[in-house]
Amino acid sequence: MLTVEKIGGTSMSKFHDVLNNIILKNGKVSYNRILVVSAYDNVTNWLLEHKKTGEPGVYTKFINDEPYSEALDKLCEKLLSINDTFLDIKLNSNEARQYLLDRIKKTKDYLESMTDVIASGYVDHTNIHFAARELLASVGEAHSAYNSVNILKNNNINAILVDLSGFHDSEYLTIDERIRKAFKKIDFSKTIVVATGYTKGTEGIMREFDRGYSEVTFSKIAVEVKADEAIIHKEFHLSSADPKIVGIEKAIPVGFTNYDVADQLADVGMEAIHPKASKPLEKNNISLRIKNTFEPDHPGTVISKSYIGKESKVEIIAGSNKVIVIEIHDSSMVGESGFDMHVMQLFHNYRISYIMKATNANSITLVIWEKDLHEELLNKLRDKYEQVTINHEAIVCIIGSNIAKPGVLAKTADALASNKVNVECISQSLRQVNIQLIVGRNDFEKAVSILNDTLCSLQK
Repeated sequence: MLTVEKIGGTSMSKFHDVLNNIILKNGKVSYNRILVVSAYDNVTNWLLEHKKTGEPGVYTKFINDEPYSEALDKLCEKLLSINDTFLDIKLNSNEARQYLLDRIKKTKDYLESMTDVIASGYVDHTNIHFAARELLASVGEAHSAYNSVNILKNNNINAILVDLSGFHDSEYLTIDERIRKAFKKIDFSKTIVVATGYTKGTEGIMREFDRGYSEVTFSKIAVEVKADEAIIHKEFHLSSADPKIVGIEKAIPVGFTNYDVADQLADVGMEAIHPKASKPLEKNNISLRIKNTFEPDHPGTVISKSYIGKESKVEIIAGSNKVIVIEIHDSSMVGESGFDMHVMQLFHNYRISYIMKATNANSITLVIWEKDLHEELLNKLRDKYEQVTINHEAIVCIIGSNIAKPGVLAKTADALASNKVNVECISQSLRQVNIQLIVGRNDFEKAVSILNDTLCSLQK
């Protein structure tokens, strides 16, 4: 059974657990496995910019013409400190140090060349900036992948490194072509393959998928080698609700669900897998298992194409308190064909995708991410329509592969009302895999906890 397994950044930073819980099963190594590794925790944030806070990284300094070389030196020291945490599991300090120093030096050389090209004034700096972002992103995965193979070999485990970053070649290959070439002649039965989560390609994996690139690499590898199963190792289970909100004891591992549910989760920022990474797996009928690195004996949750729960039940309560509700009210809307088409065209022009949409005779309500709010768009909406209302709210979703049973909505409304949580807007499609509720931001965590207790905890 050939598996392709992605290991997230938090898990990689605790490689002692990865070695004992994932690579060595009951003290014995099993082959026929490809490990696709992320950079260590926070490294990509240091290389580019912090994903959540926007704190500048090396890339930000490069595009702002700030001292990026010094930033790379500081980064190198941080990465060497990370290396020191793995010496007790036989990372060769000298080899790992030299590899990293060479990589950082070559990265500096490339960035200096890019700076010279930009300074010449003969090229548009945009494409150079894209190239720099790709280059810097690749450093994190190359570092963690090299270390992993070094550790495995020094523990008498057959392992090979597949560095998909193309750092030392100038081959003009697409992402798929590079993956196909890299895995063409490997005998998986005799070795563990460790591959970088970053893949160099003519289309630019960062340009296409931004920070979801490692899961895209993982997915493409699984499809290319015709994996029997794809596995993602995380620091937590895919659970009925966020353990940080409801507590670990009330966060119930889901067990089984389908790719439709995974898409619903991704739409509200709770990614089991990046949606552009899940599609190839789904289309090729490859099941995805989400496992907890620190509970190796737990089977985790299997996401498959055709799974539908035999019994109707709620599987997950998810959501976000970082959304904006835009309501467009216009008395001329009623009965007018294509009215919402004009609204959608404006959103399309600003490349804004909505999470939820609800309508009545004279109003259209759209829910978008707070970060996507565009003042120019709002001005155009206000110029065109009678009344435009903007509220900062939270979205809570009741999700399951089979929730089409009487009483779910009634229990939801009763539980929230009993705890003085007001539902300000609601949406549910005929497919009935996701009931979306808008509540006040201050009520977000309260609503998640209430609904997890009411709709999920009794199913444990």
